[in-house]
Amino acid sequence: MTQNNGFVPIEPFSSDLNCFACGSRNPFGLHMTFASDGHSVLSTVTLPNHLCGWGNLIHGGIITTLLDEIMSWTAIHLLRRLILTRSMETRFILPVAPNTALRVQGWVDRQMKNTEAVISAALYNDDGQVCARSTGHFALLHAKMMRRLKIMDEQTIADFEKRYEQGGVKL
Repeated sequence: MTQNNGFVPIEPFSSDLNCFACGSRNPFGLHMTFASDGHSVLSTVTLPNHLCGWGNLIHGGIITTLLDEIMSWTAIHLLRRLILTRSMETRFILPVAPNTALRVQGWVDRQMKNTEAVISAALYNDDGQVCARSTGHFALLHAKMMRRLKIMDEQTIADFEKRYEQGGVKL
C-alpha cells in the first residue's frame, strides 16, 4: 500500500516490538512507524503531554530520540545495513508542542566505504516548519558482525537478512 507522495510503508522487524522508539507493544513508547520513497525515510507522530519537559514543550531528549530513530531506519532501509549510532549532533530550532502532528524525515548524506555513513534528519511541526535538525555518524554492520557482537537478538537479525541481505526489498 502506498502512502502520500509515493512513500511506501516499511514493515517493522517481528521481534523488535518492545523498542522505546518504534515498538508497537511498548506501552510507554513512541510507536513510530516508517515509510520510504527510496530517497528518504519518513515517520509521523503525535506526542502526548507526559513527554513534556518543563512547561508545555516536548522534552529535548524525546526530540533527539525521534531524530536518532529516523536516521537509524534511514540507514537500515536505504543502505541495507544494521547500524550502531556513533555520534549525533542535534540543533533545536523551534519549540515542539505536544498533541500536534509531527513529521520526522531522514536521508543519507554520504557513505564512507561499507562501514560508515553520515545521515541527516529534520523534525517538522504541523505547519511544516523545521523544529530540529540532526546529523549522525553511523557504523554500518552486516548481520554476521551483529551476531558476533551479541547485542541484537537472533530473530531481528534473521528478519533483517531476509528483507535486506537476501534481496527482499526493492528500492
